[in-house]
Amino acid sequence: MPNVLLSLIAFAAYGVLAAYFWRAQARGEGDKASRGAMGHLVLAPLALHGYLLTQDVLGGGGFNLSMTNALSLIIWLTLLVYSVARFFYPIGGLQALVLPLAALTVLLPELFPSAHQLENTGLFAFRAHITAAMLAYSLFTIAVLHAVLISQVEKRLHHATLPRILQNLPPLLTMETLLFRMIGIGFVLLTLTLASGMLFSEEIFGKAWQFNHKALFGIVSWLVFAVLLWGHRFYGWRGRIAVRWTVSGFVFLLLAYLGSKFVLEVLLHR
Repeated sequence: MPNVLLSLIAFAAYGVLAAYFWRAQARGEGDKASRGAMGHLVLAPLALHGYLLTQDVLGGGGFNLSMTNALSLIIWLTLLVYSVARFFYPIGGLQALVLPLAALTVLLPELFPSAHQLENTGLFAFRAHITAAMLAYSLFTIAVLHAVLISQVEKRLHHATLPRILQNLPPLLTMETLLFRMIGIGFVLLTLTLASGMLFSEEIFGKAWQFNHKALFGIVSWLVFAVLLWGHRFYGWRGRIAVRWTVSGFVFLLLAYLGSKFVLEVLLHR
């Protein structure tokens, strides 16, 4: 079966599940629904999405990490983390936010195919570097979604107009605890990504490490998250301060990797 048809099937399944969970969240049953039979059904399009990623990333005999493949992989990992975490934390209803993104990104590699073959893909250092980087992006994606939700809940609480769909989110304290746990784990993975890129650049990419715009934005993002964790640990930063720093760090992270890919692949066609 052609990959385009499979991606359309995954797109439709994600869309149906997104609509279901959105309505369940609006009724106050989002977390309960995610732990039931419909919650387990998410694994079907997730598995199909994973198969398509294997074909798109590894199908050419190399390692094709184009911008569309990278976006699809990051959102796939994000949804995978949610699917596992829902058994331990009351965040299952938040899948309604990730499923539409998954529906969109599962189509991108098939509609806009592009080649960005990487060398030295058989090396352990390369695989460890890519794995740490993709997991870091996924965790920070979840973190920024939580930060935006925290911001919306706090803003609506001040105006005493909290929509039903926001009323049924986990308590703010729970959301903030999860936010900093994800940022902490993501920060460790980002540190490993930057350190391996600097120390083993020649082994991984076949050239010496260079201080370019990608490295600059990556380091700035690392510093932003480092300051945020330090401020939270010693000064109790939370709420709007945490939200602003989280979003800022995520923007710099996007500029570091996806921003450079967008310029090279979309604007310069390299």
